[in-house]
Amino acid sequence: MSIYEQGLGRAAVNHVALSPLSFIERTAAVYPHYPAVVHGSIRRNWAETYARCRRLASALAGRGIGQGDTVAVMLPNIPAMLEAHFGVPMIGAVLNTLNVRLDAEAIAFMLQHGEAKVVIADREFFDVIHAAIGMLDHPPLVIDVDDPEYGEGQAVSDLWTTRPSSPKATPSSPGSGRRTSGRPSASTTPPALPATPRAWSITTAAPSSTPWATR
Repeated sequence: MSIYEQGLGRAAVNHVALSPLSFIERTAAVYPHYPAVVHGSIRRNWAETYARCRRLASALAGRGIGQGDTVAVMLPNIPAMLEAHFGVPMIGAVLNTLNVRLDAEAIAFMLQHGEAKVVIADREFFDVIHAAIGMLDHPPLVIDVDDPEYGEGQAVSDLWTTRPSSPKATPSSPGSGRRTSGRPSASTTPPALPATPRAWSITTAAPSSTPWATR
């Protein structure tokens, strides 16, 4: 045994796992008022960003998401993507970032293969996410992201759809018949959180607005 290994078993004083969570916690503590996010008219410092990440983690935990669960995200390079990279691992969940250029069949396969329990999606990707979820037997909870800098699309989570009696297409069989899955927005009402006008939506508006909140 090397002299550098003797009497140096892992302990809190000499060992810590490298993690982005310790990075943001320290940054928010040491540089709370330094700029962290610049997105159009949005300006947030590290204290605000850290608070939003914790609120996302709390909201997901309130929906039963935890250790080892998969949270998929379909987002461009916007503040919600940054927050997901911290908020999701805060509860021990696994972040699965989806390529925004993929088609519905590929997205459906990834959601099914990764056993995603939640999909966080920008409304810009309504068409592909709605089509992909329609191919799944057990569709995940959908959280819509509102990005005021680039407008809004239709909310996937607010849709009512029907299930035809024909056999469902599998994500691995492109070109076969599709089938949609019903999930009324009322069924995704989360635990009590600060109110905003939309159901289960993320707002990236001004820092004074309530982040990661529900109706």
